[in-house]
Amino acid sequence: MVMDTVAALGRPYRARILDRGVQDALRIAGAIVIEGPRACGKTMTAMNAAGSFVLVDDPAVQQVLAVSPRAVLDGTAPRLLDEWQLVPELWNLVRRAVDATSSPGRFILTGSAVPADDSTRHTGAGRFLRLRQRTMTWWEKNDAPDAEVSLTQLFEGVRPPPRLDAGLELDELIENLLRPGFPAMTRLTAEQSSQLLRGYIDEVARTDVPRLADVRHEPGVIAQLLASLARSVASEVAYTTLAADLRPVAPTINAETVSGYVRLLRRVFVVEPQLPWAPRLRSRARLRTSPKLHLADAALAATALGAGAKQLRTDLATLGLLFESAVVHDLAVFAERLGGEVRHYRDSNGKEIDAIVTLPDGRWGAVEVKLGGAQVSAGAESLRGVVDQIDTGAVGEPAFRLVVTGTGPVLTADDGTVTCPLSALAP
Repeated sequence: MVMDTVAALGRPYRARILDRGVQDALRIAGAIVIEGPRACGKTMTAMNAAGSFVLVDDPAVQQVLAVSPRAVLDGTAPRLLDEWQLVPELWNLVRRAVDATSSPGRFILTGSAVPADDSTRHTGAGRFLRLRQRTMTWWEKNDAPDAEVSLTQLFEGVRPPPRLDAGLELDELIENLLRPGFPAMTRLTAEQSSQLLRGYIDEVARTDVPRLADVRHEPGVIAQLLASLARSVASEVAYTTLAADLRPVAPTINAETVSGYVRLLRRVFVVEPQLPWAPRLRSRARLRTSPKLHLADAALAATALGAGAKQLRTDLATLGLLFESAVVHDLAVFAERLGGEVRHYRDSNGKEIDAIVTLPDGRWGAVEVKLGGAQVSAGAESLRGVVDQIDTGAVGEPAFRLVVTGTGPVLTADDGTVTCPLSALAP
């Protein structure tokens, strides 16, 4: 018997892509850990799967924890411990409780930050499974419409029927991009959500990051770092470049300090790296090894930049970077459902692929992102050129080549390349 989110939290539950992964994990692991940025829906998702719960940040619960921490473990399984990282010793208590029984699905832990490594905290290997929850995808924000282009089906060799009118108009595209994937904000106006996102950035800078470590600079420096990261979103950016961006507000800041701050932002899941893919090549090109950095949500990045709809209509370069980040975000959510991940490819010859979706069984797909439908042919040609120099004898042929656009149609080209707008992309 799972919890009623209306009775417990006063809100009905909106289904999430992660739901199936939660149920699968509970069937095989003693405890699962759902991690992700604050306000992305972790508590609701966990509550929807839990048999009982305790909110660790509740003052009354804090009093109980000070006297008898083990008492909060008692309850119908799966027992949800929300924001467990506020009391890191709960980790070892849960581990011991899992060890005491062979039954899976005993606990769900949710957290908006990764605690500092502690020698008293066991790794949890063999007992815990970690799941990453991100903000809502375009597919989820639109209440899961019928799939037109399914990532799962692309890996299975299914190609979608054509639809020439699938793409959005530019204004509609921008509207969707600026609609945050934080569940509580999806129904708000652009002005309301922008105001809340500015508050979110302020709280990250003033509260979340300083809670993890001593920060030498004022919160405004962290907020400015988020703006600088947003300016380079979906790109490889050097810490020296970020430090130079911050010098107007922090004249003596260096790359090492900036690197430390980015690590803290990663620990609160506000920044997520897109790691490089390293296949064997037919050419003598050298692979680039730097990650691309993304903020947790494209609308959050736009707010950090102070970029609203009016600005983005006249700055298509920035719009294109934010759109690419939104595509990578959604692909990451869809890929996680398949046990996969999203990487990027770039070599010393300047050839690149915006997103490589890899699965545990070795299958992979290549994705190029283009803002406008008129760029589909260029995207398909770029994909062909890069794939041709990858040693497919070693890594296999790609399961698919996909060009994701903002305003283009759903089509399959003669060479097998599929194109679709992000609004038509589904799990």
